[in-house]
Amino acid sequence: MEQQHIRPGHLTAHQTARLLGVGLTGLRSIVHRGQLTRSGGTERQPWYAAADVAALAAKRAARDAA
Repeated sequence: MEQQHIRPGHLTAHQTARLLGVGLTGLRSIVHRGQLTRSGGTERQPWYAAADVAALAAKRAARDAA
């Protein structure tokens, strides 16, 4: 597989899924529901903005704490 250079401030799908505590299938569901949008990469290797991922993770943590 080709090594892809990711832009600063972005996360790969694997990194994003790990931070959100879901698998890749769960991440695809989150994107499909519009809770998170891709911000670069390719169709097979999307990137997500780190700030968007952090905001969603905080929102999910607050929901789980309630």
